[in-house]
Amino acid sequence: MLPRASLYALTLSCIVFLKALTVVKATALTTAIAANERLCFYADVDKAGEKLGFYFAVQSGGSFDIDYEVLDPNSKVLLDGQRERQGDYVLTANTVGEYSFCFENDMSTLTEKLIDFDIMVESEPRREAPAKQGQIADHTTALEESIFRLNGYMLNIKRTQKYFHTRENRGFDTVKSTVNRLFWYAVLESLGIVGMAVAQVHILETFFTKTGRRYKV
Repeated sequence: MLPRASLYALTLSCIVFLKALTVVKATALTTAIAANERLCFYADVDKAGEKLGFYFAVQSGGSFDIDYEVLDPNSKVLLDGQRERQGDYVLTANTVGEYSFCFENDMSTLTEKLIDFDIMVESEPRREAPAKQGQIADHTTALEESIFRLNGYMLNIKRTQKYFHTRENRGFDTVKSTVNRLFWYAVLESLGIVGMAVAQVHILETFFTKTGRRYKV
């Protein structure tokens, strides 16, 4: 059993550390982009030096690819790509203002694309000093290491979940496409069989018909 003073200090260290954790503003969305459409999303950065996180994955449509651009408040291109299936990037925002995250489905003339994406704006404020010097110094380091380790594990789990979510959606889309092709193949095959049967009956009737007279067999 820990003494009451140690428990109190440990509790204070937890509170101070949680208050000092990184402030994150994130947006997780799923959107459909029609053929020949350009769609943009926006995130505000309050101060220079903040981190921008950008993740996207094409879930369905065509070859699972999309064009994208990331623009700063001065319309300068920070990141772009063509016919990309997915991406996970972290940028440093050096300019205060509104950043644009744009997707463009210009390569498709008929196919709609379904995209899952995250936009994250992250800032790292300084930790407040403890009320009394040395009050929680003995516990902070070990606690920080444990929490950062857990945070790393959770980020890995989140990335793995995103990966499997994307694989599941793409596999389901492939299955739907295969089922649709099999259906139309079966329809065409049935029509072909019916057509061949009609053609055979017609040929047999023509074969046993001579100068206007029909002979029964």
